Amino acid sequence: MVLMTMIARVADALPLAASMQEDEQAGRSLMDYQAQAKQLFRKISTDPQPPGRCSLESGPYIFHYIIERGVCYLILCDKSFSKRLAFQYLDDLQTEFSLQYGGRVETVSRPYSFIEFDTYIQKARKSYMDSRARKNLNNINTELQDVHRIMVQNIDDVLQRGETLSALDMKASNLSSVSQKYKKDSAYLNLRSSYAKIAAIIIVVIVFLLFIKFWWK
Repeated sequence: MVLMTMIARVADALPLAASMQEDEQAGRSLMDYQAQAKQLFRKISTDPQPPGRCSLESGPYIFHYIIERGVCYLILCDKSFSKRLAFQYLDDLQTEFSLQYGGRVETVSRPYSFIEFDTYIQKARKSYMDSRARKNLNNINTELQDVHRIMVQNIDDVLQRGETLSALDMKASNLSSVSQKYKKDSAYLNLRSSYAKIAAIIIVVIVFLLFIKFWWK
């Protein structure tokens, strides 16, 4: 499930809107994750080329975010929550937020200037949590962008070790490229191995037939 949603301006990490789970006990435990989210916004604001879509593990939860038109949309979810639905939810928020406030994002200076957007966030969140709605969304949106290529990284790599998100994204891309090359090489070697086995069988059959031929003479 989606536990927290935050929206911030990329240029200066200014929070624009937010929504957290109402449960008091969960709310207290989420304060640390809210602080991590704000740190992540600051990190993104200083990164010259942050990845437009990213997933970051943090303890038992996972952050997903997208960046569109100078705004970062971020959510905190259970790790079991569908990654595809998570990014679909973010795309939904981005579309509505841009429609309502797109022209005012650069003009505000007060934190949470669009806090009233929480009403839409709560509504969207409930629709994505509802099992029937999730099933319908899965059926309707079959052509959603491939999110499997978005490799999951650890938030500590960004916040504590000081690496830039763009550097991690490049490493992830390189790892993906290496993985694809390994798969191709493995397929090629398997094919060569199959040909070698077939050739060996043919040779054995030919030798056997020649042996039979000369034996019966």
